[in-house]
Amino acid sequence: MSLHRIRPDLARHAQEIAEIAKRAGLDFFETRFELVDFDTMQQIAAYGGFPQRYPHWRFGMEYEKLRKQHVYGLGKIYEMVINNDPCYAYLVEDNSVTDQKLVMAHVYAHCDFFKHNYWFSKTNRKMMDEMANHATRVRRHIDRQGYEDVERFIDTCYPLDNLIDPHSAFMQREAKRDETPSQTMSKEREIEKDVVRFKAKPYLESWINPPHRAEKQRQELMSQKKKEKHVLPRQPLRDVLGFLIEHAPLEDWEADILSIIREEAYYYAPQGQTKIMNEGWATFWHSRLMTRHILTDDEIITYADHHSGTVAMGPGQINPYKIGVELFRDIEERWNKGRFGKEYDECKDMEAKRRWDRKLGMGMEKVFEVRSIHNDVTFIDEFLTPEFVDRFKMYHYRFDPSTRRMVVVNRDFNKIKAQLLFMLTNHAQPYIYVVDGNYSNRGELYLAHKHTGVDLDIKYAVETLKDVQRIWRRPTHLQALINDEMVLFSFDGEQSQQQKIHADMPAPAHGV
Repeated sequence: MSLHRIRPDLARHAQEIAEIAKRAGLDFFETRFELVDFDTMQQIAAYGGFPQRYPHWRFGMEYEKLRKQHVYGLGKIYEMVINNDPCYAYLVEDNSVTDQKLVMAHVYAHCDFFKHNYWFSKTNRKMMDEMANHATRVRRHIDRQGYEDVERFIDTCYPLDNLIDPHSAFMQREAKRDETPSQTMSKEREIEKDVVRFKAKPYLESWINPPHRAEKQRQELMSQKKKEKHVLPRQPLRDVLGFLIEHAPLEDWEADILSIIREEAYYYAPQGQTKIMNEGWATFWHSRLMTRHILTDDEIITYADHHSGTVAMGPGQINPYKIGVELFRDIEERWNKGRFGKEYDECKDMEAKRRWDRKLGMGMEKVFEVRSIHNDVTFIDEFLTPEFVDRFKMYHYRFDPSTRRMVVVNRDFNKIKAQLLFMLTNHAQPYIYVVDGNYSNRGELYLAHKHTGVDLDIKYAVETLKDVQRIWRRPTHLQALINDEMVLFSFDGEQSQQQKIHADMPAPAHGV
């Protein structure tokens, strides 16, 4: 893989566009551009945007898929940018100067988003170095353990990389077990605090709060605390990978590889949580900067052709570039004209709403605020409006074989919004929790699916359970609601089992 610093003419354009972007209000990490050929760009894309990753066959598979897409004209990668400080971005050397300028404006907006969006605030800003470090560690394990053993273990771990808790970086889910006495209330005081006592005058205390009743409660609470001491985890835990790293009987090299996969999953999580916003923000700014400051007369047609291809969206499709940029433009217009708040929402005169303009001029202030604090779910939930859905015909469609056209089957705003939010929540991945690490006191692992409206895909659930068992090395179970019946999937290392859960079966330590 060969990387080259960009040519002097492109470096000059990059400097000019950076200065224009800063004057417009963007504030980004230092951004370093590299010039690469198409083959190198596909290698970088196959590595998830990085020039180095640990060796694994799936990166080769991804490279081959991207190469064929390019060869058969099914897709073309214009740019790649890494959330890092400094940011690294790649330009394809065969692209026209107009395309390079468009990509530079687009990249600077991405870098601004990386720096200021809250959901990226906990990511490793030195991930370029960390990825190289991961590659070195895995190669070292290959030298010691053998390629096949390491690859087989990565094959087991990789399908589980969605079993993390993307919100855990922002909150403490579970109390630390190694808290010192000075940090926590003593066990006796904690129990005494939970003993029920009614208000009573001193001479009525023994009648209102009989000592024998308080002592009975004290013993019950003590017994409950002893049971809780052996419950693992203390509460349902969504970070399944973190639990396995801490409690599964792994060799050191296996725990290290699993921790690498988990760390990289957390690094990529914010990109999945903000796909519409991030691409929308970059498109909002590249179109604004290009059309107002950067384009020359002879570049307009080329720019318009390529930009329109980026934001094209057919019936029934979700193009994050299109939805994102149009929502940001809608927010800017609404806050410039004061089209928000109780008075506007309660206005029933459609002509008055059409002409509504309070000339507040708050649009840019609002879009920068939205860029900083929202993710895709809250972005859509708060700013998608019925008018927006109608304007861009974001309806539900189906293919009509009689006319061979896509036809509208649903225009209900609430249903359209609910389906969009459902697709975006947790990237449409199931919520899986560890609810018992010592099920039936046999050291078995009990996972549970939190049902959010859609059943688990049984085929994938069974295969995922097998991978978890290979790491836990004891029988492993997965509870899930399938066709309105609670079902327990189990795998003991040799055989899979599926049974309906009934009252006689031991319950796990927690429910979800």
